[in-house]
Amino acid sequence: MPVATLLPFTATPSRKSASPTSFRLTEKFILLLVFSAFITLCFGAIFFLPDSSKLLSGVFFHSSSVETDTRTGTDSDSSIAVGKDEKILAKIRKDHERALVEAKDTLQKRADEIQQDIRNEKEKVAREGFGKGGKDDSLPVIDYLRPPGATGHEPSDPETREKRAKIKEMMKFAWESYKRYAWGSNELRPVSKQGHSSNLFGSIQGATIVDALDTLYIMEMYDEFDAATEWVEKNLDFNVNAEVSVFEVNIRFVGGLLSAYYLSGKEVFRRKAVELGEKLLPAFKTPTGIPWALLNLKSGIGRNWPWASGGSSILAEYGTLHLEFMHLSKLSGKPVFAEKVMNIRKVLNRLDKPQGLYPNYLNPNSGQWGQHHVSVGGLGDSFYEYLLKAWLMSDKTDEEGKKLYYEALQAIETSLIRKSSGGLTYIAEWKGGLLEHKMGHLTCFAGGMFALGADGAPDDKTGHQMELAAEIARTCHESYARTNLKLGPEAFRFDGGVEAIATRQNEKYFILRPEVIETYMYMWRFTHDPKYRQWGWEAMQALEQHCKVEGGYSGVRDVYASHPSHDDVQQSFFLAETLKYLYLLFSEDDHLPFEHWVFNTEAHPLPIIRKDNTDKPSPLE
Repeated sequence: MPVATLLPFTATPSRKSASPTSFRLTEKFILLLVFSAFITLCFGAIFFLPDSSKLLSGVFFHSSSVETDTRTGTDSDSSIAVGKDEKILAKIRKDHERALVEAKDTLQKRADEIQQDIRNEKEKVAREGFGKGGKDDSLPVIDYLRPPGATGHEPSDPETREKRAKIKEMMKFAWESYKRYAWGSNELRPVSKQGHSSNLFGSIQGATIVDALDTLYIMEMYDEFDAATEWVEKNLDFNVNAEVSVFEVNIRFVGGLLSAYYLSGKEVFRRKAVELGEKLLPAFKTPTGIPWALLNLKSGIGRNWPWASGGSSILAEYGTLHLEFMHLSKLSGKPVFAEKVMNIRKVLNRLDKPQGLYPNYLNPNSGQWGQHHVSVGGLGDSFYEYLLKAWLMSDKTDEEGKKLYYEALQAIETSLIRKSSGGLTYIAEWKGGLLEHKMGHLTCFAGGMFALGADGAPDDKTGHQMELAAEIARTCHESYARTNLKLGPEAFRFDGGVEAIATRQNEKYFILRPEVIETYMYMWRFTHDPKYRQWGWEAMQALEQHCKVEGGYSGVRDVYASHPSHDDVQQSFFLAETLKYLYLLFSEDDHLPFEHWVFNTEAHPLPIIRKDNTDKPSPLE
């Protein structure tokens, strides 16, 4: 059984009882005498060993001046050297006196106090041993228990096995292209074959590496995973004077690091995740505790997007921190992370919801709603997802999360879900009481969410929820089927005589998004209806035909065009989500099973936090 961290050392109790007078006076004297002789011998070596000052400085104290002289091949001025020797001698005398005092104090300690000191020192060594390269050595020593299903069995059906292998080839090509042309950059420009970054990550680098870690692991691409791990250990740096998106950095970097830790047990991922989590905490320094959207990681100064209604925070951003922050508290032993996200709920619980709906904008200073715009797509989507998954991740003990999710779902069904004249069910957007009959690609995740939450639905509505999930999946499939490239547009409409078709040029693009395939994966797991695998395979073939270029995979500007015009960006979420969900769609159900894992909104699997700690460790494959 793998254990990623050292267990705290516990000294074996003596067979004889230990009393405060266990050390007799003669024993104290002898031990003190021996210790003093040893220190004196070391002290005397200064005068007899050749060039002893450099020996002590270069070997014992790792003096930077000595190392510099060695590298440059020059000699220091003799007067400077004498001055250094005197300083070193004074330091050794001081250390000698302190050591004698410590030895005396130690001899006066009780046996049980000595044993406790040993335990404390062992714990410190364990922390420092795993904390190399980082500043935070305060993480608790914990047992690493990996839930089952990190890598599943091969599909029994040969055709399914072949299709899954093809998807793994796609991951290899996307990864190798990124490594060849953009290694260390956030993302890849596959047409121009160079690195790419957006302002979402500030000057943090390596988004694709961190986002892809768990996908590499579950596909058993261990050489690539090890290379990514080495980069994280040596190069992933959060000490940057830059403004980042709290939401994007949380779901991609924190989520990716947490997932990599839980899958592999490598301590570097836990340490890095907690380090980044702590750097995000100043975002919550608002009058209400609702976090800012943007944060400078060095200064700790936050603000909201200038375009957000009246300086508001965005529902999908401040509402999509819960899963990661609960795990940060679990792995760090620091309740502050959990307290921050639970406070968000307190704020929301105090507010009246128009028709039971959650507007997308909330002012973090006043604690009041901004513009009354409601969407289960962009700006709102993952808030609802995290209410449900918070309940599931808590081993179904978070009753508040469950209640909030099903109440919100009821309001969504009443106010937003509609059926077109052609029989397609869709989720409209609500703007101050008026419906906009538009559904975004992002909204297509909801089919999977409805299916995932069907089992816990109140009043025997499980069947109804599964029907609703299937209808959303069908509508989103139609949005793909009705384009020339068989890839779905960013948004599609149900008005003006059209259904499931984008009518505006700025809604016709496709940027390798995962949401439709995500819903296929959930629907396959819950129904095993072969059409979901067929639909997923159609999407995979369209990706290969229209998005694959010489240097990787690219989004396209118009899915209704006869020939693709590429946008020249291989999004990090293509490796984190799209390819992962495709791979799981053609995997057995024992691969990241839902009874043990919950996916964050970037498809990073996080384990369920067991109320009774019954999960057993599983061997690393």
